[in-house]
Amino acid sequence: MKKLPLCLLVGAVALAAGAGGGCGRKPAPAAEAAAVSPAPLIDRELFFGDPEISSSQISPDGKWLSFVKPFNGARNIWVKGTDEPFAAARPVTADKRPVPGYFWSRDSRFVLYVQDRDGDENFHVWAVDPAGAPQGDAGVPQARDLTPVAGVRAQILSVPRKLPNVMMVGLNDRDPRFHDIYKVDIATGERTLVRQNKEEVGAWMFDNEGQLRLAWKEKPGGGGDLLRVGLQGLEPIASATFEEDITTLQFHPDGRRCYVSTNVGADVDLSRLMLLDVETGEWTLVEQDPDNEVDFGGAVFHPTTDELFATTYTGDRDRVYPKTAEAQKLWDAMRKALPDGELALAGTTDDLSRVLVAVYSDVDPGSVYLYDTAAGTAALIYKGRPELPSEHLAPMRPVTFAARDGMKIHGYLTLPKGLGEKNLPVVMYIHGGPWARDNWRYEPYAQFLANRGYAVMQVNFRASTGYGKKYLNAGNREWGTGAMQHDVTDAVQWLISEGIADPKRVGIFGGSYGGYATLAGVTWTPELYACGVPYVAPSNLVTLIESFPEYWKPFLEGSFYRRVGNPSIEADRQELIDRSPLFHCENIVAPLLVVHGANDPRVTQHESDQIVVALRQKEKPVEYLVAGDEGHGFRAPGNRLALATAMEKFLAKHLGGRVQETVDPATAAALAAITVDVSQVTLDKAPAADAAGQGGATH
Repeated sequence: MKKLPLCLLVGAVALAAGAGGGCGRKPAPAAEAAAVSPAPLIDRELFFGDPEISSSQISPDGKWLSFVKPFNGARNIWVKGTDEPFAAARPVTADKRPVPGYFWSRDSRFVLYVQDRDGDENFHVWAVDPAGAPQGDAGVPQARDLTPVAGVRAQILSVPRKLPNVMMVGLNDRDPRFHDIYKVDIATGERTLVRQNKEEVGAWMFDNEGQLRLAWKEKPGGGGDLLRVGLQGLEPIASATFEEDITTLQFHPDGRRCYVSTNVGADVDLSRLMLLDVETGEWTLVEQDPDNEVDFGGAVFHPTTDELFATTYTGDRDRVYPKTAEAQKLWDAMRKALPDGELALAGTTDDLSRVLVAVYSDVDPGSVYLYDTAAGTAALIYKGRPELPSEHLAPMRPVTFAARDGMKIHGYLTLPKGLGEKNLPVVMYIHGGPWARDNWRYEPYAQFLANRGYAVMQVNFRASTGYGKKYLNAGNREWGTGAMQHDVTDAVQWLISEGIADPKRVGIFGGSYGGYATLAGVTWTPELYACGVPYVAPSNLVTLIESFPEYWKPFLEGSFYRRVGNPSIEADRQELIDRSPLFHCENIVAPLLVVHGANDPRVTQHESDQIVVALRQKEKPVEYLVAGDEGHGFRAPGNRLALATAMEKFLAKHLGGRVQETVDPATAAALAAITVDVSQVTLDKAPAADAAGQGGATH
């Protein structure tokens, strides 16, 4: 069970056979070809418009193929018979906002999906019968809200295979901080309270039979206990400090042991796959990274037997290790039948007769194939972005460099195709979280910016996940003016020392924590950056933490309070102010394009309003975009295209890259709708400040 990953960014901004650089080494010679000519300018819609088809799944019985495709102006769920042509596909939802996620019920009777309201993240769970009769003007089957409680966030806890008509959900309707457990009948929508969460448990886990077995509860001061749910109540069986992790994955077929990813132990750095006996608390090692480089990545389990089928690790690239003879045979056969590229399983039938496989790379967002295990053949189902010219995209290469204190820092570098490798304008593209990481894959912003002529550097600064406990915890209390930001600064200096970056043409961009790092960069290292684009960015760490949603608050002691600071403690509060760009924005000289979603529950719009008002008062150059129908990152294609249009013009003005001059009328209208007159921005409350009265006015 996990101490919930309170990453500020979860997919908000997003989000390789390239030769890697090394610590103090120049890029591999094969990548040092002289500039020939720049790649053709690629229409921004090919990067940020809705893909024609995406998010495909196959029903457990193999009869249905589902996918997401635009319908009535938004990405909705479509279905077709697995053997039917795509022309026979029909929509089964008609939501006005893009559907963020869905899955099949265990018996293949229903498609279950989640939706919030304009980005507020109060997700409800909906069910729709793909064989249902079309209803209303939209002509889609009627969808039913299984969690129809206003202002409440639903959590899907379990969809047990042996109880296919049942779903276990958590609802924070009684106490906004904690989720009670309900059993929901998928067919009727009947909801029954199973357990009232009076113990203030942060997360629950059910076994393969649908029985509640484990719970996770935070401890005062940080860290937490993994608890066995028994007749005598909750009994602790394992514990972790706030610097450690225990993540439950799935129960073993024996029903007694549970697969767990953990790095608990003073002598343990990289997380490992373990089996935990939930009756005795005994641990057994299953596996750790065979290359001894990175944390345990993930596990794939057999759809019917629940045995461990494969494990994965992510270093510079993904690595897959089949764990059974059946899995090895399937993996080898798919490798033989499919084109070159990284393989990702998108879904399987219960009998493994058919497997949906995505093949992707750094220059290919993914092509999906249906693999027939009996015939050993793979049929192309669709290309995610068939019009995107992969031959004109830029390879992404893993790189490493030495930070100022000697720590080896990992990252990825994407160089514009056909422009050589010297004296380039650079965009530092900083990931959110911060407890997350960048990976080798197709990344739309990296490719878009490289196509516009920029070298794009993505830094897995310390505090990024995947590289071990020491790497992660080296970022504790290091926001803004500390080592986390120094790693970004040192990446810029590395690019300059390698001759890659034109030191006068470096910009910085990121979402959520990456947006904070953008503000921190232009605030405390103003000489480095010619411009910045902070996207859903915290500007004031005090108001950021104090405004988190109620259901985050039980986890703050072991995350933000220990790793960043607790604003209720006077010394911490002052340190948070010292690390908040808002209170030091007189240092900012670079022009900023500030971007936010009005309904963001993680980083409220107030964070951007504050910095915009403060910069305006100090007569600093600032532009502002606010989408009234978005939350923590833009989901609607019109807003994404509007942001891309504004960004490329802004970056071209200040860094000298290329820009697509033509703008579709709909995109122009969307951009006009989200563009804010900076002179009209006001604050509804004063920024939190120290006793000396730092901070901005509130007019």
